[in-house]
Amino acid sequence: MPRGDGAPRVVHLTEDEIAAERAPVLGRIARMLRPYRTKMVFVAVAVVVAAILTSIVPFLTKAVFDKALFPPGGEIRLHLLAWLVVGMCAIPVVTALIGIGQNWLTSTIGNSAMADLRGDLFAHLQKMELAFFTATKTGAIQSRLANDVAGVRTVLTDTATTILQNSVTVTAAFVSMLILSWQLTILTLILMPLFIFIQLQVGKRRQRLARRTQESLSEMTAITEEALSVSGILLSKVFNRADSEVERYRRANRDQTRLQVEQAMTGRAFFATVQTFFAVTPAIIYLVAGYMISGGASLTAGTLVAFTTLQARLQMPLLQLMRVTLDVQTSLALFRRLFEYLDLKPAITERPGAKVLEQADLRGEIEFRDVFFRYPEPRALSGTVRTDRFGDSGVRIERVEPAPEEGWALEGISLKVEPGQLAAIVGPSGSGKTTMTYLVPRFYDVNLGAVLIDGTDVRDLTMGSLAEAVGMVTQEPYLFHGSIRDNIAYAKPDATADEIEQAARDANIHDRILSFAEGYETITGERGYRLSGGEKQRLAIARVLLMDPRILILDEATSALDTETERLVQDALERATHNRTTIAIAHRLSTIHNADVIFGLEDGHLVEQGTHDELLELGGLYSRLYVEQFGAGQIEARFTDGVRFVDGATYCDKPGPDDRRADVAF
Repeated sequence: MPRGDGAPRVVHLTEDEIAAERAPVLGRIARMLRPYRTKMVFVAVAVVVAAILTSIVPFLTKAVFDKALFPPGGEIRLHLLAWLVVGMCAIPVVTALIGIGQNWLTSTIGNSAMADLRGDLFAHLQKMELAFFTATKTGAIQSRLANDVAGVRTVLTDTATTILQNSVTVTAAFVSMLILSWQLTILTLILMPLFIFIQLQVGKRRQRLARRTQESLSEMTAITEEALSVSGILLSKVFNRADSEVERYRRANRDQTRLQVEQAMTGRAFFATVQTFFAVTPAIIYLVAGYMISGGASLTAGTLVAFTTLQARLQMPLLQLMRVTLDVQTSLALFRRLFEYLDLKPAITERPGAKVLEQADLRGEIEFRDVFFRYPEPRALSGTVRTDRFGDSGVRIERVEPAPEEGWALEGISLKVEPGQLAAIVGPSGSGKTTMTYLVPRFYDVNLGAVLIDGTDVRDLTMGSLAEAVGMVTQEPYLFHGSIRDNIAYAKPDATADEIEQAARDANIHDRILSFAEGYETITGERGYRLSGGEKQRLAIARVLLMDPRILILDEATSALDTETERLVQDALERATHNRTTIAIAHRLSTIHNADVIFGLEDGHLVEQGTHDELLELGGLYSRLYVEQFGAGQIEARFTDGVRFVDGATYCDKPGPDDRRADVAF
């Protein structure tokens, strides 16, 4: 796990940096929609046609009054009136049909773009190095994939169309109003510059609130993921912390509710003012028109009715434009959060021209050549715009810089494991044993020196071929919620049933699987909680046997198991290590005393290496650890092929076929 002594430093962003943060977002959203530009052209055409048709209706209304009902001659023209009414009825029908097609297109475009965004984000996260996930809450990642993407749904599905549709409608209505009466048009729009200015200010505030709301929602998701997982529930029950977990969630929930209310109420007074202005405008227009007519202006009844109709139709599109502009400003904060993840560059990448590690020719030699390694600091999101959370002093834009680097986790490690050897790494906790094994499959990259497989630096190998060459069984194997068959087949999805069952036999778990009512279709439960520790471990061994890697890493694979289960697991491991280069980490030294070579690690330094007997005779780290485990009280004995090892001494014995391990107390 990444460690560090220094604290991250908060640096306030300059105005130029803030502008740089904001500038690319709209362009990137446009690029997301580029694959759907043909459909968007059809949407645009539909919107323009519908807007033009809608704008014709007021002129038909004017003709009804001025040409049909009250013509200059005074006689009603019924034939013309009938045609005008047909036109006024046909236009809404046509625009409704256009609207149905337009809605289908916009829904298809928006949801497809959102699916692309989710897929790209998930694929990018799969490329991130292990250190990223050790520094980031799983719930926070889930929140961005679910909540943030859902938060931009409206922008991708409706907003672009709404902006275009209402913009065309407003433009057409504005032009029509100017044609009818430029004086009344000025009166209608006199306060629009003020409204636009206020709307921009409201949008900025809602954007900041949107980011804080999503951060709060992310925190709630993280709490849910931690507290309601099987492990979290078990922990809270063991330590009777259910009430405190509930209170922790309620606090986060209250913060979320407060922010949601604040975001919902921001701008309400502004929109109420705008709606009130548009509601009283017709009355003001009638009054002004009266004065204009009394002053000799030529305003007909049809013109006045058509103008007020246009003014009423102008109100809704303008309000929608203002609201959707606020929605866009709000969604920009969510897009930035998503783009923050997409902009993170994986620390572990494949070099151009990387070599494919041919599995058929792989010998399995592993070499550490003067390796120096320190854990990277948890990465703050590159270019992140962060805000104070729930502060009373307003919102502050800031960047988080990493803390100072710490000392070396591994320092000057040089060793070689020959093909087919069983190499063991021993040492106290925190000495760097697991860290060494993480460097072989490139979970991390060395800072200095090199890790080589068959003489080739692992950084010069393709990631796929390296993953195929190196298998790992960890102390706490991970099983996903699925069937036993699916969990084993994860290593080789195209494996046959016979291959899966053979791997289970070799892992000493086949008979146990068949004892379950549903056999290989038995559901393991989340993280395998329906199975015992030994069963999970043997399933993990079966999975790696099915993968059949040339190099195998065992990280405390038999710790915390009872004697009988450990015997089964140890037998499975002996099969797994056959004809493979194996690196084994073990605190229980009895499990690795027959290793071909044992490396002693302390404080990140390689302090000794040799066989079991050589290191006992040397009297160094290994000897000290051995005495600590077997020097007094409980003495653990191991039987192998009629030879019993007790406290470093060797005794000939003829145990029975099932008596391969015993605990002998003195």
